[in-house]
Amino acid sequence: MKRIGILSDTHGYWDDRYSVYFKDCDEIWHAGDVGDYSIIEKLEDICPVRAVSGNIDHGMVRRKCPELLIFDCEDVKILLTHIGGYPGRWSRGMKTLLRDNDIKLMVDGHSHILKVIFDKELNLLHINPGAAGQQGWHKKRTLIRLKIDGQEMRDCEIIELAT
Repeated sequence: MKRIGILSDTHGYWDDRYSVYFKDCDEIWHAGDVGDYSIIEKLEDICPVRAVSGNIDHGMVRRKCPELLIFDCEDVKILLTHIGGYPGRWSRGMKTLLRDNDIKLMVDGHSHILKVIFDKELNLLHINPGAAGQQGWHKKRTLIRLKIDGQEMRDCEIIELAT
């Protein structure tokens, strides 16, 4: 079993509570708009990090973080990106990519809107953790914790941080 911490859209903002909420995680996934590579380095002090770059990222973040990652966690095929859409409104080409790679969990950011939606057509779970940083129009900052055990994704927790 793996415990996963998920966040997005930090826009260079660090909150010490990331460490508190992710301290028991086995991995942290950052779905882009990191803002400054120091955010990744601080997250790596907690546990291993997988991160993608977003549309505001540049420099070190852009050099070290790809735009898209496809990987396995336990027995679940994951796609992590910044801009991907969501069930019923996938971005161009995303539905085909998800289907062709047999993705079971798709994680993205960008919208600053928290979404956890099961796509019945593609038989996958979509998670957008909302925005963890302070920049943007969102009223609540959010993180997600999730457990992956074999093929089972469970105990999805939404964590609200004061803005």
